[in-house]
Amino acid sequence: MIPLRDDIPSHTTPLVNYLVIALCSLAFLAQQSSSDQSEGIVASYAMIPLRLTDPGVTPVIETQAQVRTPRGIEVVNVRKEMGPSAVPPWVTLITCMFLHGGWMHFLGNMWFLYIFGDNVEDRLGHFGFATLYLGTGIVAGLAHLASDPSSPIPTLGASGAIAGVMGAYAFLYPHARVLAVLPLFVFFTTFVVPAPIFLGIWFAIQIFSGISSGAGGVAWWAHAGGFAAGIIAAVIIGRLPMGHGPVVERRF
Repeated sequence: MIPLRDDIPSHTTPLVNYLVIALCSLAFLAQQSSSDQSEGIVASYAMIPLRLTDPGVTPVIETQAQVRTPRGIEVVNVRKEMGPSAVPPWVTLITCMFLHGGWMHFLGNMWFLYIFGDNVEDRLGHFGFATLYLGTGIVAGLAHLASDPSSPIPTLGASGAIAGVMGAYAFLYPHARVLAVLPLFVFFTTFVVPAPIFLGIWFAIQIFSGISSGAGGVAWWAHAGGFAAGIIAAVIIGRLPMGHGPVVERRF
């Protein structure tokens, strides 16, 4: 399911949400324009669990490369050492939030943030939203670290922090609805679903995927951890004297 929009209008301009989208966009464009196809940026600023749990070890990953042999082009496994981090390893829990692994990863994350972030910032205020975003992003990174502490694979993306925003949205707007599209092969169908159900299904998918796939190539437990942290943070921050007043719904 892909959200198209919700039925909760914002009363304030989501400056922090726009700033995060802008920073992620600039970082992604820097990755795309890098001469080493972003590998240097990823090695320098992505979060690698092994760096945090065993700083004295140089992470080594196995990749595949095409090489020309007498028998033609063959795909071989190549061991590659990750370069040093440009910042202290624990700081990469923050820097990794602004990097992405490809266009679909980047566009999907920014769209979800655009849909749900403005309303959360509306309720929590600019400072409260910034605190929630960075805080849940760090918790998400720690959840992934706990799930695979010896992994040498770089972890990057705003998904964990955005999951925190989605968890906060589910708590703050229990009566909201989402207009979503469901791709069915070459057909697309749209429908309206209560936001807690939409987000609850998304959360359940993260849990199920984390259990069934193990470590894998997607940080499922970062998503789940960020979502849970977002709910908790919304409960705490939402009680502080910040943000906007009552919710006014709009109709589709």
